Amino acid sequence: MRVPALMERNGDLAAGGEWLNTKAAIGGLQANLRSNPNDQKSRLLLAQAYMQEGRVTGNHPYYDGAAMGLLEEVLQADPENFEALCCKAALSLTQHHFAQGLGIAQQAQKINPSSGFVYGLLTDANVEMGHYDEAVKMADKMNTVRPDLPAYARISYLREIYGDVPGAIQAMDMATKAGFIGLEQTEWTRVGLGRLHEISGDTASAHGYYLMALAARPGYAYAIAGLGRIAAARKDYATAIKFHEQARATVKDYAFTDELTDLYRLNGQAEESKKMARESIAMLASAAEEADADEQMGHYADRELAYAYLKTNELDKALEHAKIEYDRRPDNIDVNETMAWVLYKRGNYAEAHKYMQVARRTGSKNPVLLGRAGFILTKMGKLAEGQALIENSLKTAAYLDPEIEAEGRKLLAAR
Repeated sequence: MRVPALMERNGDLAAGGEWLNTKAAIGGLQANLRSNPNDQKSRLLLAQAYMQEGRVTGNHPYYDGAAMGLLEEVLQADPENFEALCCKAALSLTQHHFAQGLGIAQQAQKINPSSGFVYGLLTDANVEMGHYDEAVKMADKMNTVRPDLPAYARISYLREIYGDVPGAIQAMDMATKAGFIGLEQTEWTRVGLGRLHEISGDTASAHGYYLMALAARPGYAYAIAGLGRIAAARKDYATAIKFHEQARATVKDYAFTDELTDLYRLNGQAEESKKMARESIAMLASAAEEADADEQMGHYADRELAYAYLKTNELDKALEHAKIEYDRRPDNIDVNETMAWVLYKRGNYAEAHKYMQVARRTGSKNPVLLGRAGFILTKMGKLAEGQALIENSLKTAAYLDPEIEAEGRKLLAAR
């Protein structure tokens, strides 16, 4: 779960939650620390600047080697520094160290139980750990303390989880209107609003929001990728590839490489598709190995690796990584969906069904989830229930996952 406004506070160098000139800020703060190594305020601000730069560029070393080390130094000098604890919790969540992030956020809450920011962190961490009832409570507290862009965005995400897509759209629209036009956090939210319209099957509205985000923030990678998905919906795969390659050249995000794997395959470029698949695995495995070796470094990426290995038909490795992620957070619905899908691919339909039941417990109407659930039920002989889910999935947004569309149409044709 990536929620807008990681840097929610308004510090000496920030405006509306985004650093105006992060690279210049980094240089100035580094100079401050060289002249005064005990300047903890500059050390904390520098960590925050690195985190924002990492967020915007997708360059993980800003998080791992730079920001986390600085935060540890601040906390060594002042173990109850509230801002440093919040930053460390946010950074842990960014690294997918969700249990650690939850514990640190709870520690920060005890120091300052009146902060809206800390309730946002607690919302995120509880969602990722699969504690959805607690996440709702934390989001409600956040909106009571400080209703603003990040608070509305979290309400939107929770409504989506619980299957209320119209309500999610309403809340994300409120989030977008509460932000400053052109700031990264605002345009991330606008792209999220477009994505919700995609899930609803309204590609025209989605396309409009992506164009608006690009007008406000030219070159914004996530809006460019949104245009790529719209092109893919029209089966204009060559254009979709161009947009995703452009996004990938701007921000280091595994998702762009993963989507390119599918797009090249759909465009008849098998070798390029294989190249992207191997590149996805290399990106994810490197981060995961760092995280396994040192909890302050790297990103846990086992769920993503499970899907990446499915695309190279390495089913044993897919299951291995799905199980690793499941052991970390067995209550999370997305992790259970991953387990179900990997088991489905291995032909273990009864076992897949057990995990899929957990994955659907919140009532999510995500069309990919519904399609996968329908496939499993169909393979188990529950044809009416399974095929109703498949039809609903394909009617809503068939293009969201090319494999879902292909598998769904095949199973429906076999009736």
